Amino acid sequence: MNQPDDNELFNRLEAEMTAGPDADVVDLDKARSARDGSAAPTAAPLPDSRPTESADPYDEESGDLLARPVDRPDLPAPGITTYKRRPILPTWLTSKPGFVATAERAAGNAFYATAFHGIRTPWYALQLTLHAPRGAARFVRDSNRWVWDAEGAPLREYEVRRENTAEYLKLSRQRDGRVRLRVLVSTVALVFGAAFALTLYVLAPGWLGVLASAAVLVAGFWGAPQDHPVIGPAVLKTEIQKLTGPIVLRALDNIGNAKLSAAIKKGGDMNGMRFTSEITRDGPGYRADVDLPWGVTPEDIMEARKPLASGLRRKVGCVWPSADPTEHEGRLILWVGDKPMNETTKPAWPLLKSGSVDLFRPVVFGNDQRMGDVAVTLMFASVVVGSIPRMGKTFLMRLFLLIAALDPRAELYAFDFKGTGDFGALEPVCHRYRAGDEDEDILYVLESLRELRAELRRRAKVIKSLPRSRCPESKVTPELANDKSLGLHPIVAGFDECQVPFEHEKYGAEIEEIATDLGKRGPALGMVTLFGTQRPDAKSLPTGISANAVLRFCLKVMGQPANDMVLGTSMYKAGYRATMFSRTDRGICWMAGEGDDPRIVASAFVDALGAEQVVVRARKMREAYGNITGHAIGESPESGEPAFDLLADILNVVPADEDKVWNEKVAARLAALRPEIYGGWKAETVTTNLRPHGITAQDVWGTTDKGKGTTRRGIARADITTAITQRDGKRSGD
Repeated sequence: MNQPDDNELFNRLEAEMTAGPDADVVDLDKARSARDGSAAPTAAPLPDSRPTESADPYDEESGDLLARPVDRPDLPAPGITTYKRRPILPTWLTSKPGFVATAERAAGNAFYATAFHGIRTPWYALQLTLHAPRGAARFVRDSNRWVWDAEGAPLREYEVRRENTAEYLKLSRQRDGRVRLRVLVSTVALVFGAAFALTLYVLAPGWLGVLASAAVLVAGFWGAPQDHPVIGPAVLKTEIQKLTGPIVLRALDNIGNAKLSAAIKKGGDMNGMRFTSEITRDGPGYRADVDLPWGVTPEDIMEARKPLASGLRRKVGCVWPSADPTEHEGRLILWVGDKPMNETTKPAWPLLKSGSVDLFRPVVFGNDQRMGDVAVTLMFASVVVGSIPRMGKTFLMRLFLLIAALDPRAELYAFDFKGTGDFGALEPVCHRYRAGDEDEDILYVLESLRELRAELRRRAKVIKSLPRSRCPESKVTPELANDKSLGLHPIVAGFDECQVPFEHEKYGAEIEEIATDLGKRGPALGMVTLFGTQRPDAKSLPTGISANAVLRFCLKVMGQPANDMVLGTSMYKAGYRATMFSRTDRGICWMAGEGDDPRIVASAFVDALGAEQVVVRARKMREAYGNITGHAIGESPESGEPAFDLLADILNVVPADEDKVWNEKVAARLAALRPEIYGGWKAETVTTNLRPHGITAQDVWGTTDKGKGTTRRGIARADITTAITQRDGKRSGD
């Protein structure tokens, strides 16, 4: 009788498990034993005490739930097959940066070799001339051996010693034929050579000298020592190794990740780790695509760039691991450059000598590690740029303002609170411009911001009045920006070292309030704000601004708080760490907000002279468009809104007999006093604007409109008077 095979037993087990409470459970081990002839007890039926509504099998003795098979043999496949086609042409030929890098490298080596050997040509000629007699002797010796078939003599001698007459005679006849032919060839060559030389001597003696010199040089090559040639290589190979699979695995094994190390040591399947394609050249470097082991993400690798670079024997500036946004979360793209990013020659900025800008479209402003172009869209965004000093923050801010200047519709506000005139090249195209941190400079900026706030409110009314067919999304569009009658052109305002105005004792609170409002509501109304600071903390970069920034650029910073203040909460934990940049990585930053994932970008370098050339071109474009206004034609901002003193205004609305008052009542009274300034203020706004003056909110007992007593956040009038006294005392001391 035929015994059932394993497949039949599996199918029977599955059928019986799903048949109902009265079905039998088959133990595969017992069934196999029975099939082999050994006695095995039959499986007992499930006890009746098992819940009838469940079809899951239970152990008879323990009552525990038994394991249920989950892999059905007849489970259909999804029917989806993915194919990854290898490129027809190599990547360096299809990529502009790769082609440029390869062509530059080849052309540079060729030019260098030409110059190297060109300078040494006289020395080569002298050495070859000195080696020519030896080369001539070698030529005569080798020609004599060739003519008389000397290379076959050892074989013939061997046959003589063996007394193999037949083989020797065969070799002798072969030697005689060779000698006759070679003597004939040599004789003809000598005769014709002598005749040709005599002809040249009579008809063209100059050419005879050329050929004689060439013969001497050839003889010199022939006579040069084999281990010390006269002409050596001009370009020596570097010590950089070609990136290979074993090198990548060695480096990944040494970064300290337990799952990676275990997978690499395991071999075989390696827990899902594998190279998904061949390692290829990608721009000025190599690219390896790797599926990491189960549970390992690219962020785990990004956190260990230094040990990874050590394993690859590269500088850390050459090694750039990243995720692949087009694949699953375990796909790693490991790009290893030939040179560190800060040592690689970057392409010139495309807009340096020609071209214009549409701020509603992406504009190239830098390059990635592969020297590919990286673009940014400034419209509908507020921008934050942060770093420690001397890392290129101001250059990046100026580059963004240059981009805005090349859009003839845009209105520029450039404020440099460092006071060194880094934005000075932009003066001819700025509607408002200021450099400095004196009180009059801060007041100028405040008056400019008041203009922007009034413009913000005007634009909101214009957008509200437009029909839905023309403005469907309630925001500025390119078509609306082109309509001069609406006045909805782009406005770009840049604040370098923005911590200076925010911390100003007298005007800081109002500047912060207006700047925060512009950062929140401005982008939809065509107003772009740029904030740069070398001290990214809550005081220098208010949370209301940093939390609402769309585009974030973080150059080197020193710690996690500054990193997350610029890039966003938990970015440091996610592996996007600007602390990994060195002091030589000037202009290199993490960019967040343009695309799905943050990416590393090296901004284009435009010095002061280059910026002036761009501004000259931008000025001509603006003159043709009719957009030269404000500072560019010598006008200053109007003081349409009177300067206000927040502390004095609070004393004005809080009578002397009211020791403490709720902040919400203060906000309402201030709004009634100066609606154009304090309109819309809430209790939280009062708290925020008093904090720079050293006044904190406290619990204050009061009575509601319904006569119910309760405690809410408020201030003490005595704190206001103390703050005014201290402030006025400092000013009188100055």
